[in-house]
Formats: sequence, structure tokens, C-alpha cells
Amino acid sequence: KEYIKANEGLTREERKKYNAGVKKKTNTITTIGVIIDLGILLVLKYYNFFAGNINIVLNHFGTGLPKLSLLLPLGISFYTLQAVAYLVDINHGKLKPDDNIFKFMLFMSFFPQIIQGPIARHDQLAAQLYEGHAFDYTRVTHGFQLILWGAVKKLIIADRLLIPVATVFENYSNYEGGILLFGAALYGLQVYTDFSGGMDIAQGIAQIFGIQLEINFRQPYFSVSIEDFWRRWHITLGGWMRDYIFFPLSLSKRFATISRNSRKVFGPFVGKRLPAILSSFVVYFLVGFWHGAEWKYILYGVYNGVIICSSLLLVEVYQKLKAFFRIDESAASWKVFQMVRTFYLVSIGRFFSRAINWRAAFGMIRRTTHHWYSLAFLVDGSLLELGLNNANWILLLFALALLFAVDIAHEKGIKIRETISMQPLVFRWIIYIAAVLIVLTFGVYGPEYVSGSFIYGQF
Repeated sequence: KEYIKANEGLTREERKKYNAGVKKKTNTITTIGVIIDLGILLVLKYYNFFAGNINIVLNHFGTGLPKLSLLLPLGISFYTLQAVAYLVDINHGKLKPDDNIFKFMLFMSFFPQIIQGPIARHDQLAAQLYEGHAFDYTRVTHGFQLILWGAVKKLIIADRLLIPVATVFENYSNYEGGILLFGAALYGLQVYTDFSGGMDIAQGIAQIFGIQLEINFRQPYFSVSIEDFWRRWHITLGGWMRDYIFFPLSLSKRFATISRNSRKVFGPFVGKRLPAILSSFVVYFLVGFWHGAEWKYILYGVYNGVIICSSLLLVEVYQKLKAFFRIDESAASWKVFQMVRTFYLVSIGRFFSRAINWRAAFGMIRRTTHHWYSLAFLVDGSLLELGLNNANWILLLFALALLFAVDIAHEKGIKIRETISMQPLVFRWIIYIAAVLIVLTFGVYGPEYVSGSFIYGQF
């Protein structure tokens, strides 16, 4: 109302000048808000990382920055990005700010997703939180089913995989070749079942309350490229990076100038793609840095960024190679090859994200090149040295087969929960009770076991 009143009686030029002043003020306020949000994250999560690296230089002069004992709030990386998106969207006119502080607090602290996401957008989540929700039996049972499936992923698969993964990565100098790559592949499955299991539990709890959270995974291990993998993995983080980092950079005037100038040096093909290439590299660098205040995470982001950027540069080369070898891109065998290749490349990246430090990551990659092709560890008893007995390996194999079957069904568009809900009442409850008993019987927990916390809860 004040804005409309202020514009009354103004000429076109005066209104233009007034609007420019308002825009300048809103930009300033937004910038201050974003700096405060990210500043808190940088201090709490990254201060000691920066201080440690700066001290490498300062120590030569007999001085250095102090290390601080800071408590890192759970899930700070998630709700910080949520707050930044809220401010930027308001500034761009995509949504109206909440006029009730308690509504805003509810949006920012909705408990199922506050620790490890998904990263919510105000226009997707807020209206659901503010409106009333009547009890709905079908919705509650769907939520309960999702919670049970998340518990199966977390307690039966992820926490069981934690044991051999920790054995390999924390004692990597005892292994080489295929068993290190096998450990990296197992870690990829552990992260997937741990993180997606946590998402299922969060989404199931939210669904019971009538809230539909964003989907954060879409069968990532059916990906046919690294780019496809990141479109299916941690979808809300990828969407945030796309909307608030990639597009603002790649469509900026500065990057347009870089594109024009680079065409004169590198030609039109590279020049045209350079803004997307540079923006993609920045995105994956930040994705790695977002994961943690360690060089290994930065290298994890750089590793993925290099693959993505090289694929953008070499797209014509790939097309020529496929034409030369007469590859039928619609063939099932070609898709299987792409999925296996992507899984292999993703597994190599896991060395950086799980190794003790970046030196250990390179050490593991180097040792992997020794007899990497050997699969003897699958039959010579080496697996039993990784902390699980035969019974647990067999159980794990069946659980992973079930996970694979469910992902195939989802990939084909089969709605499993809806299918179960259409079954007779007795049959449905047999499934529910069986699932609860399976989790209680085969889940990895108990007084003598320290359960693994959710991996992404640390971020």
C-alpha cells in the first residue's frame, strides 16, 4: 500500500527513479541477509578449516590464528540454503514474505526435514504448513509404509554396510586392487541407503501430517552419465545450485563477455559452451565444499566438476565415436554399459568423500590400480575379513536385491504403495507386521552396538 501511495502523482521518469531506489534498497537488504546467513555457516563450519590452512603460512612468521571449539548445529547446511533461497526469491518477486513470524519459524524449522533435508522452497512447503489437514487413513498408511521402508534401508542395509566400509577405508593400506574398489562401491550403496532411508522416514512422517516434501532421490544408480546421476541424487541440492548459482552465473553479463571473447581464441564451439562449463565447475566445487570443511570434499567436487565439464567439451567427439562404432543408443546393452560405467566413475569419486583425508584418497586410488581387475576376493574368503560373517553377507545380498527390485519398479513408474493400499485389509496388515518384524529381527542395533548416525546429518 505504501508503494502504491508513493507512486501516486509521479511522472514516468519520477516513478522510474523511485522504483530504481526501491530496488537498490531491497538488493542491499537481501545482500546483507544472505551475508549474515552464509557468514554464520562459514564461521561455525569452516572457520577452523580456513584458519588451519592460513596458519601453514603464518606459522613461518611465528604467529597464527587460534583454533576455536565450536558446536556445529545439526543440519545447518540445509536450513542455511533454505533461508538464502527465501530471501532471494522475495527480492526477485517470486514470492511474498511471511507477515507472521511464527509462520516463518514453522517453515524454517519443520522438524522432519530440518536435520538432513530435503532443502525446502517456500512456495512448495509453506502453504502446506499453514493450511489445515484433516485425518486421512490412506495418507497415514502411505506415510507409515514409507517410514518402514526407510527403516529397512537404514537399519538393515546402511548400518550393516558401515562395518565392511569402515574396515576397508580405515585400514586401506592392508588392501589393494579390486577389494578397495569394492569397498568404494559398498560405500556408495551405504550413502544411498542411509541418506535416501532418512529421506523416506522424513517424508513419511511429513505425509502423516498431510505435508508432501520434495523428492530427493530418483533411482540414481540407474543413471547413464555423471550428469544424469546428479540430476537423480540429492535433487533438492542440485535444484538449489542450478537456480541460485548456475543460472545467475551462466546468464550474467560478465560470462556473456567471456563467451564473446573466448570465441575469438577457442572458436565458436568452445566459446558458446564456456559459460555453462565455468558455471558447472563452480557449482560442483561448491557442492564439494558444502559437504564438509576438508580438502577431500573439495577434491570430490572438483572430480565431479572435471568429468561434467569434459563431457560438455567432448560431446562432438563422443558422437563421432558412437557413429564410428555404430552404437545403437536405443539398445538395452548400451544402456547397461552406460549405467555400469557411471557406477564405476561414481565409485572412484567415493574415495575422496569417504577416505580419512585427501592423501589417503589418492593412496587408495593408487593402490586400486594394483590388480584392480582381480575378483578373487569374492571367493577366497577375503570378504569374511571385512567384519561380516556369511549369514550377514547373504542377508545383505537379499536386502540389496530387494532394493534393486523396488528401484526397478519405481523406474518403470509402478506405484508400490498405492498397489499395496488396494489389497485387502488383512493382506495389507500382514505386510506391515512382517516389515516391522523384519526390521526388529535383522536391523543392526542394540545395547552393544553403536548405531551409525545419519551421514548427511553431519552436513
